[in-house]
Amino acid sequence: MPYAKPDALVSTAWLADHLDAPDVRVVDASWFFPQEGRDPRAEHAKLRIPGAVFFDIDEIADTTSHLPHMLPAPEKFSSRVRRLGLGDGVKIVVYDAIGLRSAARAWWMFRVFGHDDVAVLDGGLPKWLAEGRPVVEERPEPPRERHFTARVNNLLVKDRHQVARATGDGRTQLVDMRPADRFRGEAPEPRPGVRAGHVPGALNLPYTDLLDPMSGTVLDAERLEARILAAGIDPSKPVIAMCGSGVTAGMLALAMYLLGKRDVPVYDGSWADWGSDESLPIER
Repeated sequence: MPYAKPDALVSTAWLADHLDAPDVRVVDASWFFPQEGRDPRAEHAKLRIPGAVFFDIDEIADTTSHLPHMLPAPEKFSSRVRRLGLGDGVKIVVYDAIGLRSAARAWWMFRVFGHDDVAVLDGGLPKWLAEGRPVVEERPEPPRERHFTARVNNLLVKDRHQVARATGDGRTQLVDMRPADRFRGEAPEPRPGVRAGHVPGALNLPYTDLLDPMSGTVLDAERLEARILAAGIDPSKPVIAMCGSGVTAGMLALAMYLLGKRDVPVYDGSWADWGSDESLPIER
């Protein structure tokens, strides 16, 4: 069966055919866990898809917060993406260097700030490279600034207070996209001061379970739906996505969008927020 809302994904073949289209912009939203010891900006400067600009999830954020990469104010988001040459009236295609991890966070961010003509490159940079498609290895030139109008969609964002209320309403499903051992509290959290465990009543669906292990692409619609149902998620009821710090939670928002559920919000702050507050309950 086809995706109900296929516009959130583009294939490598589609992007290769549209690289020179005047209304298409390519965005590298690569991000790595601190323990991986990789610099996404430096890697972008050395190798990227032609025309791609670097979207820094840690910098296009509320840098005054003690939590990592929280959503910025609309004015800051507009200012930063304008400088990247991203503006009204263009189709934005986001990729990352892992394949599909942080690209979904950037996709969700653009939708939060009102730019709905945005898609994720299925399989990301690894698939692009594996197919021998063109790359650029020279340092990028500054793009021409464009006008971007931020129109905030607050329905796509939740905070800890909204999550606490929602999880007690008997209908809303909180889905944690962290690996199972972290969800169960059997593995330590990578961030200091964050407890091990999960929000009481949350379901667990590691984000990697939504990807084909061989190709790194999103599962086809039939397998995607089956995987979501197997995790105990009822798509007819409200869903909130979370993870360690709000990055991989975007994968559930993307997957549910593909299946026709457009309105899945992300708990911005996620476990880094909840797990660091001793006053909030946890389960293991």
